Amino acid sequence: MAGKGTPATALLAKQKVAHVLHAYDHDPRAESYGLEAVEALGLDPARVFKTLVAEVDGKLTVGVVPVTGQLDLKALAAAVGGKKAKMADPAAAQRATGYVLGGISPLGHRSRLPVVIDSSAEKFETVHCSAGRRGLEVELAPGDLARLTGAVVAPIAG
Repeated sequence: MAGKGTPATALLAKQKVAHVLHAYDHDPRAESYGLEAVEALGLDPARVFKTLVAEVDGKLTVGVVPVTGQLDLKALAAAVGGKKAKMADPAAAQRATGYVLGGISPLGHRSRLPVVIDSSAEKFETVHCSAGRRGLEVELAPGDLARLTGAVVAPIAG
């Protein structure tokens, strides 16, 4: 892997979880980090997941959904037993996760946050998500992703 590791890659190594890192040259002009990864790596967009940070009843919560979908905020709130959700302030998301926007991984957050993974991930043997920086994706089994993040798996993509 080019460059230094990330908290996400360190967690994967420490837990001895099978994974594959996929690096690509990030274009700072890219409008969608997830779709950029799909194109750069030639991946099936249904298997590439983006990590979004929302606020559910005032508490930061992470939603992991396919890059081609949208996060259903009502479904996210319901999945964690909440009532109301809205997208989190980007600065708060970066502070809580320790990652920059476009490089937020569902793994290795600075603060322990509730994570919900869209149930479509279970259709695949492996899925891709950010490994903790722009231009670096990790491929791993959805079950391992859920276990490492303590995630709830629920239909949260609209």
